[in-house]
Amino acid sequence: MKEVLVVYYSQTGQLFDILKNVVSTIVDENTKITYFEIIPEKPFDFPWNKNTFFDCFPESFLQIPAPFKAPSEEILNKKYDLVLLGHQVWYLTPSIPLNSFLKSEYAKKILKNTPVITIIGARNMWIMAQEKVKKLLVSCEAKLVGNIALVDRHINHISVITIVHWMMKGKKDKLWGIFPKPGVSEKDIRNASKFGHIIKQDLAVEDFSSLQDKLLKANAVVIKPFLVLADQRANILFSKWANLIIKKGPSGDQKRKKWLVLFNYYLLFAIWVIAPIVFIVFLMTYIPMYKKVNREKKYYSSVHLK
Repeated sequence: MKEVLVVYYSQTGQLFDILKNVVSTIVDENTKITYFEIIPEKPFDFPWNKNTFFDCFPESFLQIPAPFKAPSEEILNKKYDLVLLGHQVWYLTPSIPLNSFLKSEYAKKILKNTPVITIIGARNMWIMAQEKVKKLLVSCEAKLVGNIALVDRHINHISVITIVHWMMKGKKDKLWGIFPKPGVSEKDIRNASKFGHIIKQDLAVEDFSSLQDKLLKANAVVIKPFLVLADQRANILFSKWANLIIKKGPSGDQKRKKWLVLFNYYLLFAIWVIAPIVFIVFLMTYIPMYKKVNREKKYYSSVHLK
């Protein structure tokens, strides 16, 4: 009997739907699936309101863990053949619940010497968040053997508008009846079952050495070089903002709130003004940077860590 653990935090339910579809083609009479949902002691409400959305930015980006409900003794005392780790991206970083789990002693016990496949449900910028997850998995002595990243396929600025509508209103519908639905498409969520077939084959023989290559052939990861550049640059600037704001006081402090308002305005400026300029520069330098771009595409598609 193969034992598979699914660890996840899914605020909207989208990531859980992706995981269920992947698992649907793994499970059989010889495979047992166990789910562990990461439940924060202080829940993150959905839909968000504007204040709480921005207030979690410093702790999220700086990867400050928060308390969560412990896994059961049964989960902690079992050795798993494979762990599927579902994660969302908050502020270019793994969500606070997932980060909290990966920094816990529970994760070190569960994941040590265990094959792990990360499964991402995100808007579009997930590369640097995945690099952070890779480092956390190394600290847990886990073996990252595969990655699947499902994203919103619409152009960057359209997806910004639609994701804000979803996050603040709680409705995954067409804004004003004209914009596309936000998030990962229903088709891509349903088709996630194809990855389960690939995973099941390698799980049966306990050999994941070529799993990521097989997943890539099934389009489990698509790297867009401009978004890699934008993600890298944004991480540098977010680091400055997060370290500045965290010094102004704890969550809810009035001094902190003033700086979060400024960060909100900066974020709007970055999305609507800076990002288009970065895109133009990217296009102008694409040819001389072609080899570097291809190296980065290959690396970020892999499960390796520099």
